[in-house]
Amino acid sequence: MSRKLSRTERARRAFDTNDVALARKAHGQRLIERHIHEQDRYATRAQYLGEFVYGALDGTVTTFAIVAGAAGAMLTPGIVIILGFSNLIADGFSMASGNYLSERTQQDYIAKERKREEWEVEHVPDGEKREVREIFRQKGFAGKDLDRAVEIITSDKKVWIDTMMADELGLIESAKSPWKTAMATYIGFILIGVIPLLAYVLSFFLPIFRSSTFLIAIGMTLAALVTIGVIKRYVTKKELWKSVLETVAVGGVAAFIAYYVGYFLRLVVGAVL
Repeated sequence: MSRKLSRTERARRAFDTNDVALARKAHGQRLIERHIHEQDRYATRAQYLGEFVYGALDGTVTTFAIVAGAAGAMLTPGIVIILGFSNLIADGFSMASGNYLSERTQQDYIAKERKREEWEVEHVPDGEKREVREIFRQKGFAGKDLDRAVEIITSDKKVWIDTMMADELGLIESAKSPWKTAMATYIGFILIGVIPLLAYVLSFFLPIFRSSTFLIAIGMTLAALVTIGVIKRYVTKKELWKSVLETVAVGGVAAFIAYYVGYFLRLVVGAVL
């Protein structure tokens, strides 16, 4: 039994196929009301999933870069594991911390700007009304329509301040938690980023991994990048093959560079010594 399409999926399909009748169905009143309610929940989940993908891609690429560079330099599996896990723990924590601080700083800045707008609405309302009028004049409002728009916006303090935040300052308040953002990044970094190292870890226990450890690590990394591409497609809504190809291409370029940097350095160090 085929899955019922969501309103957004219907709208996208209508656009892709130039189907006006389907587009009209996607814009029915009941569907729109349900969509707005569900979209808020989806947006929050997608934001955290985006952070997970961000961490997962960075973890996979940087860890495999270490693996590839070490392979190019012909380092022992033990050294590869040490370098790889050091990267996972330290770089992953650093990335998550940076993500937390970035989100927290942005939220603090937005909160301060909102308080400033609240103070200005309270103390210089005429000036703020003139700003609202200019904003809507530039949107194409004029005459009585402009007067009515200004009257409606400034009759509700919250709507008034929201308008100033979005249209004057270009600031949109986020419902994301800095802690959850950091955790999503770190979990993605660790959970997916460890995959390139698994071949080296398993080589200590399974003889089959010892003869082709690096090649198996390449295969595992490819699988990890494909997985990230599939998850990323849920956020970006790109075609699946494009999302996967883009992710694999980014990881492949990083791996290529890392491997030959390690190979080149091994030659240089060997020549010097």
